[in-house]
This record gives sequence, structure tokens and C-alpha cells, in this order.
Amino acid sequence: MGLRAKIGIAISATAAVVAVLVGVLVHQHTVNAQLELAGGTLDSRLQTTVQDRAAGIDTGRGLINPRDLPGPLRALVDRGRRGVYLEQGGRTPYLWAATRQGTDIVALKRPYEREQRTVEALDRILWVAGAAGTTLGCAVGLLVAHRLGRRLTTSAATAQRIAEGDLGARLPRSGSDEVGQLTEAVNTMAEALAGRLRAERDVTANIAHELRTPVAGLVAAAGLLPPSRPAEMVRERAERVRGLMEDVLEVARLDARTEEADQEVRPLGELVRRAVAAAGHPSAGGPSAGTGPGSAAAGAERAPVDGEIRVRVGADGLVETDPRRVERILVNLISNARRHGAAPVTVEVDGGVIRVRDAGPGFPEELLAHGPQRFRSGCGRGGPGLGLGLTIAAGQAQVLGAGLRFGNPPGGGALATVDLRAALRPEADGEEARPDGEGGAGGEGGPV
Repeated sequence: MGLRAKIGIAISATAAVVAVLVGVLVHQHTVNAQLELAGGTLDSRLQTTVQDRAAGIDTGRGLINPRDLPGPLRALVDRGRRGVYLEQGGRTPYLWAATRQGTDIVALKRPYEREQRTVEALDRILWVAGAAGTTLGCAVGLLVAHRLGRRLTTSAATAQRIAEGDLGARLPRSGSDEVGQLTEAVNTMAEALAGRLRAERDVTANIAHELRTPVAGLVAAAGLLPPSRPAEMVRERAERVRGLMEDVLEVARLDARTEEADQEVRPLGELVRRAVAAAGHPSAGGPSAGTGPGSAAAGAERAPVDGEIRVRVGADGLVETDPRRVERILVNLISNARRHGAAPVTVEVDGGVIRVRDAGPGFPEELLAHGPQRFRSGCGRGGPGLGLGLTIAAGQAQVLGAGLRFGNPPGGGALATVDLRAALRPEADGEEARPDGEGGAGGEGGPV
């Protein structure tokens, strides 16, 4: 139940309870006042009748020893007291007044219908007024709840945009109440956060940019070294430094949110095989790798660089997306699985969904709870990393408008899921654009 409904129900219930309480109090007060007034009048008439009878004047208004005198009033009179009693047991209510004079009981009796009709009319008015008051309270409550709920909903949506990285988003300033104070506090926090993130991004980008030229010179110089084991080690380290620098620059570009996807129509299975090849497995780069009848045997002949990678294309299809960014996402996911997981690594295509799974210890709980974070990575069998690969994958997926989820399935290992179903093209277009020699159903490949 939302806040609007809760506030509306609370105000409506309060209005209804107040209306009932006021109605009961007014009803009871009116009944008591009428009975007191009518009883006092009838008692005065009884005293006058008793005085006239004592003086020998018979006015004919009194009842002498009435047989239908109510029992409670008779008991009161037998104790030597004078009293008034309202009899309501029959169809018509009667008001009695009685006292004892000598050995006789003198009583007066009159109908009480007029007072009862007055109370019934008052009750109807109270019911109508209570219903009108409750309806008005409900309307006012819903209006107040709607305005407050709309402000809170707008604030929550803007806060979510800030949390997702839209550093220019701000909560609308409205009013000086508690919600307005919360808005000001959140906006101040967003300004400070945006300033810190911009400074961090600028410093990172500037450092990587400044290192680009000397690192490029280092790579070129390493290539000129005579062939030897030390030269290979220098070239390997230089390439790793250059790759890290390019990753840092890419993260800075993604943080700036200026990247735009170049849309092309490509078979998803082909993109997956190209990504597997780019991840360091030349045997998977052929046009029929993973789908042809001889792919398993071919993969067995050429051993993988670092553990097995299995490509399974269950249901291929055409996607309209940026091929370079898709391949970048998959390369990073596969490389992360190879480094921090364990063989075999399986890449599965199911419609517009790509699943990358390994048999390692799984993703860290912190990553599952908060997502990838740069310069923070769990320790797998490949040792600690910098967390840039998954951060880049998440950023590229956001540019594509694709879903990227991380999980640890019950069977063990780590599972990364890329959802490109929103980019799928109709099947009719897919049949026309398929490469020659590929069937529509796809297939399953062995280790590559």
C-alpha cells in the first residue's frame, strides 16, 4: 500500500471516528435534556395534582392506584419517594410521574412520542452530517496525500537518476516544509557528489592521457629489442600497461555519458564467436566455429590458450546494435571468467540473451549487491584485479540499452547474463541477412 493510500485512509478513518463520537455525544445529550425537561414538567404537574386533591379539588387529571404503573416506579413509591419513569417497552413510549398520598398512589401519564420523533430526526441529521464530514475529510485527505505523494515520487525518481549516474539531475525545490528541507539536503549532497566524481574522472582521464604518449613510445621501443626472453617480458608488460591505460580512458569516456552506439544489423551468434576469438582463442574465429558438425573435433585439435571455452548457439537471431560494443562486453566477461573463474567457460546464445558461465568460485557478494566497481575486484585464481573489465562491460551495456546481470547459480560458478532482446529484429529480416551456409536453428559447439 502506497503512502497516498495510507494517508487518505488515515484521514478518512479519523473523520469517521470523530463524526461518530460527536453524533453519539449529541444524541445522548439531547435524550437526557429532553427527558429531564419533560420529567420536570410532569413532576410539577403531579405536585399540583396532589395539592389539589389534598384541598378536596378533583381536577380529574390524576390516576389513583393505576394497575399498569411500571414496576420500578411502584417500588420507588412504596419506599415513600416521588419519581419519574420512562416506559419504553410497548409500541408507544409513556412518561410516568407518581407519588404516594396517604394510602393511595397518585400518578400522571403522558405519551412520549413527540420527544422520540425529535430524537429520531436529530439522529438522521447527525448521520447525514457525519457522512458529509467523512466524505469531505476523505476528499481533503486524498488531495493532501496526492500532493505529498507526487512530491515524494518526483523526488524519488530524481534521486534514482542521480544514483544511476545522472549528475545533472536535481530535485525540484518546492515549499519550506520537511519535504522541502529534505529536497535541499539531497540537492546539496548531489552537488558535492557530482563535484567529487567530476574531479575524480578528470584526474583519471588526464593521467591516462598524459601517459598515452610515453607508453606508446615504450611499446615501440620494446618492439625494437632483439628476440630474447627478457625482451618478450618487456613487450608483454608494456602491452599490459597500454591495455590498462586504454581501459582507464574508456572508463572516463563512459563516465562522461557522451558515448553513442552505432547501430548495425548483425547475427548474434557471429558476434559471440568474434568475441571468443578476440578473447584469445583463434580457433573460435572461423565462420562456422561452434555451429558446424565438425566444430567439436576441430576444437579438440587446437588446445585453448587458458582453459576450455564452449560456445552454444541454441537460438540465433539478428540484432540491431553496436557490434563493437557487444564484442567489448563479451570479451571482458569471457576474460574475467578465464582469469577469476575455472574451466570450462561456456558462452550460450538463447534468442537475444547471452550467458557467460564458468566453473569457478562465483562472483563476490559485494559485486552482486552493488555491481562492478572500478579498482575493486575479488581474488580469483588469477589473483586480484582492478575491476575495470566488468565496469567497462556495465558501462557499454548501459550505452546499448542492454541488460547486464551477475549471479551465482545453484550449480556453482559465476553467471553473467547480457540481455539484448530489445534489439532483436523480426525473423523475416533475419532470414534475408543471414550469412551463406548458416542455418536458422543454430547449433551447439564443443570446446574451442
